[in-house]
Amino acid sequence: MQITRVGGPEVMDVVDLPDPVPGDGEQLFDISSSGVDVAGTHHLLS
Repeated sequence: MQITRVGGPEVMDVVDLPDPVPGDGEQLFDISSSGVDVAGTHHLLS
């Protein structure tokens, strides 16, 4: 899920991105699910 502009649910886009490659001193985690809370999206986009 990617949000690139301010707006309602219509600005949430499902996108395919390349697999990330961790750099030195970084760790890669496999996340199978996550959540989006509405209050958090207002805070990030305002």
